[in-house]
Amino acid sequence: MTTVHTRTKRMLAAAVAGVLITLGVVAVAAQPAAAATLTQVVNFGNNPTNLNMYVYAPDTTASRPALLVLVHYCGGSASAIVGGNGRDYVTAADRYGYVIVLPEATRSGRCFDVSTSQALRRDGGGDSTGIMSMVGWARTRYNVDPARIVVSGFSSGAMMTNVLAAEYPDVFAAGSAFSGVPAGCFATSDGSLWNSQCSSGNVGKTPQQWADVARAMYPGYTGRYPRMQLWHGTTDTTLAYPNFNEEVEQWTTLNGLGQTPSYTDSPQPTWTRSRYGSTGTQATVEAVSISGTGHTLPQAGMLAYSISFLGLDGGAPPTSPPPSSPPPSRSNVMIVGTGSGRCVDAPNGATANGTQMQLWDCWGGTPQRWTYTSGKQLTVAGKCLDASGRGTANGTAVIIWDCSGQTNQQWNLNANGTITGVQSGLCVDAAGAATANGAKIQLWSCHGGTNQQWTMRN
Repeated sequence: MTTVHTRTKRMLAAAVAGVLITLGVVAVAAQPAAAATLTQVVNFGNNPTNLNMYVYAPDTTASRPALLVLVHYCGGSASAIVGGNGRDYVTAADRYGYVIVLPEATRSGRCFDVSTSQALRRDGGGDSTGIMSMVGWARTRYNVDPARIVVSGFSSGAMMTNVLAAEYPDVFAAGSAFSGVPAGCFATSDGSLWNSQCSSGNVGKTPQQWADVARAMYPGYTGRYPRMQLWHGTTDTTLAYPNFNEEVEQWTTLNGLGQTPSYTDSPQPTWTRSRYGSTGTQATVEAVSISGTGHTLPQAGMLAYSISFLGLDGGAPPTSPPPSSPPPSRSNVMIVGTGSGRCVDAPNGATANGTQMQLWDCWGGTPQRWTYTSGKQLTVAGKCLDASGRGTANGTAVIIWDCSGQTNQQWNLNANGTITGVQSGLCVDAAGAATANGAKIQLWSCHGGTNQQWTMRN
């Protein structure tokens, strides 16, 4: 046991040293003016691993700001990341009025725990538990928009980004991970925080297996998973490049997508960017491979892409307020999911009040024939599409009910393909980004995924 412990400590120390060599130069150049604006918060809630909490709130904070959780690398600190390679996030916060929460590891080596059993389950008592207490504190203090809570991190922080998104998919809208590994890849059974098999890129699983590893961190959850942006250098020897593809497999599968990109380009000469699920700036999954680069991310200019992907520049997926005038009526059409190719369907032709809608192969029968009225109602077989119980929370069932004319039965058909509730502002969503027959239809915060995009067909 002593031999294993000593060897593990040596490996961890070597890895930390490598990260500090590549990232420490930037951290040394920290700008005191930025660091001085950091505020340490104490007594923020449950903090089982004794993390420090810092907040960066710009002088002018939006009335309903986004919240970025920014997680440092091994050996890092809140002040180092704010004044160093995370500086562009701070500059953008000053411009757009969002708030940054910066967890700080206090253990030897200053790495975050993404390895122990406590760390790899929701509310398990690891570092992620303390970080979520910070999120809860900030949400209350700054009136944070719950649909715009995002996370980003570098190296150890990138690994934590993956873990937080897997454990708290109902909290985070999106993540951006620079030089990380899949959620759960760094798991250990001896209490150590270093997994040599994973760091060297020798943990390979199928896409479904990776998705199952993530789902096991929040058992029973059936909702959507965050959009994810992944960055990796091809010559990374600290967290080897094969981990990049494993991350892509995990997050595409969690979001109900295949392994074939919807779009590929090279925004910079050494970059290869692949987008999955959609082709826009806020694709469901975006993966950026940097040729000839090691464990030195992010580099100049990269955070601008991350800021746009995360929606921190004000480009978050819209909640689609009602248009100034209602669109024209559409009669006897099928509502077809972009991600699934299947139709919104009343199961077995049911017309009883409270019947939850589902996805089903399009066959054009009465249970799939909808009419959009001038009163913004969607009707099928004499019933109205309805937010169950007049609900406005994520996960509210989308059902049919006797038409009442209330706002929970009124819907906006938006130019981006989403259907949003007039009462809730939430998007009609295929639960868990599922595409199979029988997938339930619910309301969820708009995030731009193809499971929230619909077309009307005759």
